[in-house]
Amino acid sequence: MKDTLNVGLVGYKFMGKAHSNAFRKLGMFFNPSLKIVMKAICGRDEEWVKQSAEKFGWESYETSWEKLVKRDDIDMVDITAPSNVHKEIAIAAAEQGKHVFCEKPLALNLRDAREMLEAVEKNKVKHQIGFNYRFAPAVQLAKKLIDEGKIGKIYHFRALYLQDWVMDPDFPLVWRLDKKIAGSGALGDLGAHIIDLARFLVGEFDKVIGINKTFIKERPIVERMEGLSANAQAGGPRGEVTVDDATLFLAEFKNGALGSFEATRFANGHKNGMSFEINGSKGSLRFEFERMNELWYYSSEDPEGVQGFRLIQVTEPVHPYASAWWPAGHVIGYEHTFVHELYEFVEAIAHDRNACPDFNDGVKCSQVLEAVDLSITEGQWIQVDSL
Repeated sequence: MKDTLNVGLVGYKFMGKAHSNAFRKLGMFFNPSLKIVMKAICGRDEEWVKQSAEKFGWESYETSWEKLVKRDDIDMVDITAPSNVHKEIAIAAAEQGKHVFCEKPLALNLRDAREMLEAVEKNKVKHQIGFNYRFAPAVQLAKKLIDEGKIGKIYHFRALYLQDWVMDPDFPLVWRLDKKIAGSGALGDLGAHIIDLARFLVGEFDKVIGINKTFIKERPIVERMEGLSANAQAGGPRGEVTVDDATLFLAEFKNGALGSFEATRFANGHKNGMSFEINGSKGSLRFEFERMNELWYYSSEDPEGVQGFRLIQVTEPVHPYASAWWPAGHVIGYEHTFVHELYEFVEAIAHDRNACPDFNDGVKCSQVLEAVDLSITEGQWIQVDSL
């Protein structure tokens, strides 16, 4: 049994930086069962990926993902590139016997997601999808309270994911606004996260119905982009936006709970406003990611006269993952969710157990995404399992 895990990362911008940071911190704050070796990072722009390799701490770089997945010194392939290449890279990596971590959404569509799942299962490699918000300690605590029956039978799940970074009509036509590359807009980028949280905390979806809107239909052609920022030539050519700017949908879960979901990039004043509330027969839970170290909990079983939402600061050593970081009250941030999820994947590989969330969860999420799109096209409720 090897005591090291040699990692190859595809992508070097926003998510590539987040994952690189996580790999570097893993051994410092946790005690992973395998030593992480940051073997190679991959990207198409040689100058940029070479600089990224040096800055992020990778031993080498590649400009061809095909070469990366075939390297004998790579055990795991981590995919943070845009959605349109997820399928091809993941399948090739699995066929080379590499374990595969892939950012969300798993693929451009449900069909491709199912092919990716089939490939990793056929080749018996470990696989995980990057739903990092599951790994905020407060979300893990919410899951624990639900599983312990603290809020009773769940009646409602309502979730919002609100951003405003593309509201300027002159913001460039970045890849996230191109259906051929991204698959969908606010729904696939933002909605996928709250769909996964709903499945994680409440259960499987039964049926959905939705509505969407593209508010700005043309934008300047992009010249250079990184993360959520980009540049375009003033007065230059414009191209068509082919994804949704906002999608809202209703859902019914298989356990009878009702859900409402809103994902938009046109919520002025909201930078990363992901939040949810869950109401049950014995209590409620409320979470806002921009205050990610906090969980609000209400119990109807508290004595009459002192009932009310209580604020739990989820930083005590007893809380999920918290003991690996700082003393109580010394809060953690966005980047730490990636450390937690990659730690869990390393442990799944080391101990030969299924990772969670894996490509099965990615397929389930893609199924809901596709059902929402179909409901919008047909103007009616869609049974998720019919797809």
